[in-house]
Amino acid sequence: MNASTSALVAPETGIAGDVAVEMSAWARFLASERRSSPLTVEAYCRDVRQFLHFLGPDAGLARLGALRPADIRAFMAHKRAKGCGSRSIMRALASLRSFARHLEREGKAKLAPFNGVRAPKIQRTLPKPLALDAAVKVTSGHAIVSEATEPWVSARDAAVLSLLYGAGLRISEALGVRRRDITPDVDVLTIMGKGQKTRLAPLIAPVKAAIAEYIRLCPYTLAPEGPLFVGVKGGRLSPRIIQLAVERMRGALGLPDSATPHALRHSFATHLLARGGDLRAIQELLGHVSLSTTQIYTAVDATRLMDAWKSAHPRAKSTQV
Repeated sequence: MNASTSALVAPETGIAGDVAVEMSAWARFLASERRSSPLTVEAYCRDVRQFLHFLGPDAGLARLGALRPADIRAFMAHKRAKGCGSRSIMRALASLRSFARHLEREGKAKLAPFNGVRAPKIQRTLPKPLALDAAVKVTSGHAIVSEATEPWVSARDAAVLSLLYGAGLRISEALGVRRRDITPDVDVLTIMGKGQKTRLAPLIAPVKAAIAEYIRLCPYTLAPEGPLFVGVKGGRLSPRIIQLAVERMRGALGLPDSATPHALRHSFATHLLARGGDLRAIQELLGHVSLSTTQIYTAVDATRLMDAWKSAHPRAKSTQV
């Protein structure tokens, strides 16, 4: 376990010693066996730490071994009262169940108290893709250029956004691309997605051109094993920088608040589907484990078609067809 993971369960957090030992082992398991990202491990440990503090000072393994479903429901109600939404509560419950499974494997506690607790229902909202012309404008270098921005920075932002829309990448996946992954003859990227699962992402000509322009203008020597996209000081580029770039473009292009870097990934899927793309192929391109996750875009496309019909058909507002 690295130093950052160890810090999550350090003695100064007020966690009982026997639980801290088990949390350390659990964090190692998540990072190595489950191959969870550092951010996921951090979030899971934070959820468990909050639960332990809720149970009382220095709640140890004996207290965890005597848990009842009512204790868990009380914690969920406590988080709700603190303003946490259903998604946060559901993630906290998943964290606690994962830790309980670890304790059960070690013979330190039982998972049974969690079996009688239902996760909160989450209202599934439809993704909000950009219109086709808006997506093209956002990924255009012309929309990003300003007098205060150096040309290479504008080219970098355009290249990142082109990857999000042109290949359907998450922003973390785009910023995880290494310099050696991009060569003139490469037409497909191997992407490491959620859960350390790999998939192939085709590089279309406009995306390759945007990346080539960025590399040409970038003032830094990009190490082969280092990140392709770097910040103004030459270090790894932060996702927040790209988010801010899109926020600035929203005002200039008259786009809604839903126009975000991740909305470009939604746009990639929705526009492919609208052009007759195969749902299974789109699932593979997005890296979705379940087809049901990808199917939500069929509802987006149906909504778009109905909106177009209502605005364009002469009988749409009539009571008679």
